[in-house]
Amino acid sequence: MDLRLRGKRAFISGSTRGIGYAVAGALAAEGAAVVLHGRTPEGVQDAVSRLQGEGHGVEVSGVAGDVADDDQVGRLLEAVGDVDVLVNNVGVFEVKSFAAITDEDWRRVVDVNLMSAVRLSRQLLPGMLARGWGRIVMVSSESGVDVPSDMIHYAVTKAAMLALSNGLAKLTRGTEVTVNTVLGGPTYSDGVASAVRHIAELQGLSEKDMKAAIAASNTTSLVQRFLEPAELASLITYLASPLSSATNGGALRADGGRLVQVL
Repeated sequence: MDLRLRGKRAFISGSTRGIGYAVAGALAAEGAAVVLHGRTPEGVQDAVSRLQGEGHGVEVSGVAGDVADDDQVGRLLEAVGDVDVLVNNVGVFEVKSFAAITDEDWRRVVDVNLMSAVRLSRQLLPGMLARGWGRIVMVSSESGVDVPSDMIHYAVTKAAMLALSNGLAKLTRGTEVTVNTVLGGPTYSDGVASAVRHIAELQGLSEKDMKAAIAASNTTSLVQRFLEPAELASLITYLASPLSSATNGGALRADGGRLVQVL
């Protein structure tokens, strides 16, 4: 299927690896020019080189900067210029008991996961509205609906992204700009894989066995496995395309059937 993305330009926050990189690759495969983002110039350049090497035949560029800092976001977006598609993907997570989550932990997770989306959307949405077309996609999580007791600060930011997306969508009334959210399920991104390997080492298990045991513990999951980044990227790429024009203000699930609540 042709998603009609050729000629569009997309910026994906936190896209040097994992879900963000998969999204960039899927958009590039559909003909969109992509701007990758990461915190360090070295990491960004490595990701740009890898994506260029995939041979999609589109412009691939990158910018480095801390999207948790409003001043850096301004400078970063000056370098990026106008984009048609914004994917608010960047995020951090950690497993921590509620009593052990410090104010600094809260500030860090809120700044990276939520406020980055606020800052990027605030600067890029007006241009989309002025040009008459645009897509903003928030990468949230099923944890924002079914909150895990050992990741409450992470889950709160993912729930807030749902509210942010819904509110921004109302600003697009009568235009060809849309704002939607994807609720991802447990995904075997680079960060998750690293955590699983660490736990496996502590317990004297192989990564494969540890991965399978964790997946099996998600008793409400219908797929009974970790999702792959490319599986989320497929839905995100569709929402970034002109074909998704009837979907606005939505919260779409790519959670492997993890959620039992109906949104």
